[in-house]
Amino acid sequence: MQAMLLSLGAGTLAGMVYGLLGVKSPAPPVIALVGLAGILLGEQALRAARAVLDPPTVTQPAGR
Repeated sequence: MQAMLLSLGAGTLAGMVYGLLGVKSPAPPVIALVGLAGILLGEQALRAARAVLDPPTVTQPAGR
């Protein structure tokens, strides 16, 4: 949750700087959101692939 708030704060600050300088965002909002969605999907796909290819091992306590 803290990382999300920091990200939101950084994005808000960047938007304010863009506004003060009078420049437009480098990407239209829809394209930017689609790009962010792609980043998230790629991250999740990598996690899923790692879980399938290298599942965690379960160890039994000694003496059983």
